[in-house]
Amino acid sequence: MHGPVGGYRFAGSVLALLALAGCGSPSGGGGGKPTAAPATTTAGAAAGDEGPVCAGEAPEDGLHVLRGGGFRLPGGGGVRYVDARADGTTREATLGDGALYEPDRREWPVRPGARVTLSGAAYTVRQICSYRVVLEPEAAEDRSALAAPPASLESVGGPADASLCFTTNQDVLTAAEAGFPARGEELALVGNGGVRRFPTGLSLTVSYLDTDAGTAGIAANCAAVPVAAYEDVRVGDPVEFAGVLFEVSGITGQAVRLKRTSA
Repeated sequence: MHGPVGGYRFAGSVLALLALAGCGSPSGGGGGKPTAAPATTTAGAAAGDEGPVCAGEAPEDGLHVLRGGGFRLPGGGGVRYVDARADGTTREATLGDGALYEPDRREWPVRPGARVTLSGAAYTVRQICSYRVVLEPEAAEDRSALAAPPASLESVGGPADASLCFTTNQDVLTAAEAGFPARGEELALVGNGGVRRFPTGLSLTVSYLDTDAGTAGIAANCAAVPVAAYEDVRVGDPVEFAGVLFEVSGITGQAVRLKRTSA
């Protein structure tokens, strides 16, 4: 929880992210397409984070679980990206059972290459970044279920938007990324508790601004699920929404500015 620090600090409501996509347990050790980060990236690590920003490689059809958020899986259940650690060489993430936080739900650490079982299906952890974990379903039927087309590309709000929020379907991803500014341009999120809504059900809000520390929080929701909660982000930090990468380009007492860095 964030208390007043000094300068300006605004509390904002945490509202419903478009993730890409049960009991979870480890079983071992653009053009609408999600952007693949390099296997090991060191630039842009948050203060106090030894890096690398990313470890492992992301397949084009992987499902993206965003930092602090959850992802609903086909057939029920889900998974959350709870926490992350980096030692200067690789990254480790803590995953949680269920798309929504509930007390006493299981959480466990994973590294790139680990195999996990989620909602009865096997996945491989392909990439861990400071801002996302990328999972790849092992079975063809699970990959097909995640890529299934929605009945409509029109958002109706609430849980009914699940097929737009938790998917790897390229038509959905194309529609989602079209709602953002072009590469190199900025998206401004005003820190007054307001909500910025996007065509496929994603909504973004600034959860707090701390001008003394130069940090901010950004929350994303989709289909009544918190799909990302980026805390203590600073200028230069990477974040992702709907498979599109951004860099925090400015933090003021009024807003957070995000510069789109992926195609």
